[in-house]
Amino acid sequence: MAQSTPLGEKIKALIRASGPISVTDYFALCLADPQYGYYKTREPFGTSGDFITAPEVSQMFGEIIGIFMVQAWQTHERPAAVRLAEIGPGRGTMMADMLRVIAKTAPDLYAGLTIHLIETSPRLREMQARTLAQHEGRISWHDSFDELPDGFTLLAANELFDAIPLRQFVKTETGFRERLVGLDAEDNLTFTVGAATLDKALLPDDARARPYGTVFEISPARQSVMMTICERLKSFGGTALIIDYGHLVSGFGDTLQAVRMHEFDPPLAHPGEADLTSHVDFEHLVRTAAAAGVHINGMAHQGEFLVSLGLRERAAALGRDKSPAIQQDIMNAVARLAGEGEGCMGELFKVLAVSFPIAGLRPFSRPD
Repeated sequence: MAQSTPLGEKIKALIRASGPISVTDYFALCLADPQYGYYKTREPFGTSGDFITAPEVSQMFGEIIGIFMVQAWQTHERPAAVRLAEIGPGRGTMMADMLRVIAKTAPDLYAGLTIHLIETSPRLREMQARTLAQHEGRISWHDSFDELPDGFTLLAANELFDAIPLRQFVKTETGFRERLVGLDAEDNLTFTVGAATLDKALLPDDARARPYGTVFEISPARQSVMMTICERLKSFGGTALIIDYGHLVSGFGDTLQAVRMHEFDPPLAHPGEADLTSHVDFEHLVRTAAAAGVHINGMAHQGEFLVSLGLRERAAALGRDKSPAIQQDIMNAVARLAGEGEGCMGELFKVLAVSFPIAGLRPFSRPD
């Protein structure tokens, strides 16, 4: 059955006019088409949306990130002026929870910081302004990271990189060829392969042993964003914390996925009406950061990171003197944020922290 979404019809018209498009272009159109793109037309967050992010699961997530930022500020010798920035701040929930902890535990940091939200959606900016109303006058919105004013920076990016388009290559008898989106005989969107090939130097060592049909993913766009973040840190000092779902070691596999109404959806089924993402290759981000010359504090599973910084202790404090039902809700949130297995984020999500100059930050190893 042919796709019936408005964006699906638009994409099919583009393919008929010019031929199959890359997965990169399909990904970008699905999320950011100015007329029908997912982030232009949908409310993705929360139970009424298509997915729930960690800050929406519990205030504890943002609070732990706030604790990490306080520690980073202290390790960087407590600069008086701080740019506290978030790329893709959703509804502003995580920033609100971070600021509550910062104001309580490090009033000097709170007094010297300005808040910077990198957000292009006017609708989400309005939601963020309501969520952060008590900090009015200290918040600036920016269309891109490049617009951030000069100065020492503490940066958080939760579920940013998974929404940045990627390229896919498929192993064929003539090497790894780029995966494209075209049309089948019934006018449905379908995957095909094109003529573009991938430099063998970019492939993992065991590529020759992989069967035909194996998919390898790379994302120059993610590398570019990571490089921009690192250049910012080198210019003005600071720490960036990146949290996303993905893998710690580069490998093979098709991770392109769509989520619609909290259920997985075929990636080509509902263009513009489902959130399109893919897993983040953290090893590639680390290589990019190393090439940029910043200090890599380390990587960890989200569960390890949150527990090491006091998630369980915070849960106990929140549940003290509360009803059994509320205490159970809090423990369920801990399990979802830090646990393993289906429906849990603790193992699937990874955390990467980078700094300049060198900074030893818990729960990562201290530099030699």
